[in-house]
Amino acid sequence: MADKCSEGLLNGAVPGERGKQDKSVKRGNWGNQIEFVLTSVGYAVGLGNVWRFPYLCYRNGGGAFMFPYFIMLVFCGIPLFFMELSFGQFASQGCLGVWRVSPMFKGVGYGMMVVSTYIGIYYNVVICIAFYYFFVSMTRVLPWTYCSNTWNTPDCAGVLDGNLSSRTALNLTRLLNATQKRTSPSEEYWRYRGRGWGTGEAGGGGAPLTPAAPVQEVRAGPVGRHREPGRGAVAPPGVPRRLLGRRLPLPHQGRQVLGEGGVLHGHLPLRGAHHPLRARHHAGGGPHRHHVLPDAPVGQDPRRQGEWGRGTAGGWGTAGLGGTALTTPPPQVWGDAASQIFYSLGCAWGGLITMASYNKFHNNCYRDSIIISITNCATSVYAGFVIFSILGFMANHLGVDVSKVADHGPGLAFVAYPEALTLLPISPLWSILFFFMLILLGLGTQFCLLETLVTAIVDEVANEWIIRRKTFVTLGVAIAGFLLGVPLTTQAGIYWLLLMDNYAASFSLVVISCIMCVAIMYIYGHRNYFKDIEMMLGFPPPLFFQICWRFISPAIIFFILVFTVIQYRPISYNDYVYPTWAISIGFLMALSSVICIPIYAIYKVCRSEGDTLLERLKNATKASKDWGPALAEHRSGRYAPAFSPSTESHLEVQPLQPEKGRSEAVAASPVQGSNGSAHSQDSRL
Repeated sequence: MADKCSEGLLNGAVPGERGKQDKSVKRGNWGNQIEFVLTSVGYAVGLGNVWRFPYLCYRNGGGAFMFPYFIMLVFCGIPLFFMELSFGQFASQGCLGVWRVSPMFKGVGYGMMVVSTYIGIYYNVVICIAFYYFFVSMTRVLPWTYCSNTWNTPDCAGVLDGNLSSRTALNLTRLLNATQKRTSPSEEYWRYRGRGWGTGEAGGGGAPLTPAAPVQEVRAGPVGRHREPGRGAVAPPGVPRRLLGRRLPLPHQGRQVLGEGGVLHGHLPLRGAHHPLRARHHAGGGPHRHHVLPDAPVGQDPRRQGEWGRGTAGGWGTAGLGGTALTTPPPQVWGDAASQIFYSLGCAWGGLITMASYNKFHNNCYRDSIIISITNCATSVYAGFVIFSILGFMANHLGVDVSKVADHGPGLAFVAYPEALTLLPISPLWSILFFFMLILLGLGTQFCLLETLVTAIVDEVANEWIIRRKTFVTLGVAIAGFLLGVPLTTQAGIYWLLLMDNYAASFSLVVISCIMCVAIMYIYGHRNYFKDIEMMLGFPPPLFFQICWRFISPAIIFFILVFTVIQYRPISYNDYVYPTWAISIGFLMALSSVICIPIYAIYKVCRSEGDTLLERLKNATKASKDWGPALAEHRSGRYAPAFSPSTESHLEVQPLQPEKGRSEAVAASPVQGSNGSAHSQDSRL
């Protein structure tokens, strides 16, 4: 008997339930635990680890950003990660079905679906850009190596150009001018060729930015001016303000690459092995090998330097080599740390709940949450070291400030990295491997975003017809995401992409997570939830997680949200300041996910039974009857179904083993109840 109990404890099962079925035949499960861990790691480790985390580090003080980042990880990230995994695994439902625990808060699940939709739309476009760079890298010389291309401007200065020193000396006056700055070949390729999807020269080509735009109008725009080579007209490096909302024609390259991304986006989940999520963990790896660049930067280490002492939003400390004590980070730094934790770990997206819902009921999700969270953040720090080393090397090589090397946002992965790759031997090979890695990272997250929406729809309808036709639901969601991503491939698409990135998936995640904590801990009850976890794992959650779930995490999230709203700043891209109507659209996108919560709560209260408002509120927040473990074998204790007297009398009249029945009536235990006896509680089901 001791051997059997130890065997059950090894796989996370509660003693005495070893003989019970732990798989959902109707819904499906992971083949093994490795699949779930690899899928979750690949879901958490995405493109944000490459370009978002290093940029936030540089903007908020470099290496000093690690302090608020790890505090937010310990007190918010890991506890919320464990909460979402245990939440989905216990109920075996998606982000909508789990809210049977408190039906009034089902709007939180709809908010998660809205956030996943926004992220999936622009994530697919970033993957398409990686596809484009992947294919154009298949050449002997990378097209962004030199400044001799038709789309380059006189301000271009490449690190491999033979006349770099002379050109820098001749253009010294221009570089010192406030309206001019040095641009690299990769940056100009991103602005005029890559982002324009093959438009030709700067501001001209197959899809012109402005059809015969007057010079005076262009100069009046907020964007810096650059002259086209061989022309006297002045062309902007970005999109003029009046064209931000115009639907420009989509060039052939953009349609082709977006089509490839959309087909792969929908095809792999449709034709995955046994389950749509099975193909997910194959996209988690990639060529992470890097070469050490020569000429290590001295005094140009942006990891220590960052924005210290410059009076900017990120300049919150003065601790250089002199050892001066750091000041307290401003609220924006804490807000960026929390936003990056939520963005990187995938909290409040709905994907963690969805993936955990396919786990076996007794899987040790506590151990998995620790492993996945630490692996994800370690990958972010590793990617930050690689990015910072490249930025520091390029700044030291060119003799300019780090802030002049690359743009922020997705351009960091398509400007700084490509330029550094030109310095490596066999640069096309390393470029192909790098962008192939970006494609794998993006597809890994995109698969889970797609599965989040599909699982939520299928679980909500929950009939045999839609379960048998889940393939068509997946196809429909993939096609809808493809069509919604088409406007982001126009020449103004980068502005829409950054607008969605800054508003659609930022602090709306913080609001959703805070409400989820409050609903589970204080509406459903922390004691009930701790008992649920103990029934599932065999042990209650550690005391640290209990304190974080009840007090620390909601309080930190709430105060960060308040301070961030107070110190809000409108976004900008390079020199372009977004107009008021564009920022209004961004706020509407952010509110569209949060507004689902009060709207559905009001709807549920109105539909609930009761004569007074208080009775309706109690009935709307009370857990539904079908809340609990999905399989009947696991519904024990307070989740055990109540039997009618007719059923019990029927069982008493026709006892199959009377002697065994008397012994079980005297001492009924979970171990005895799982031996297949006709009079045990489980066999009555």
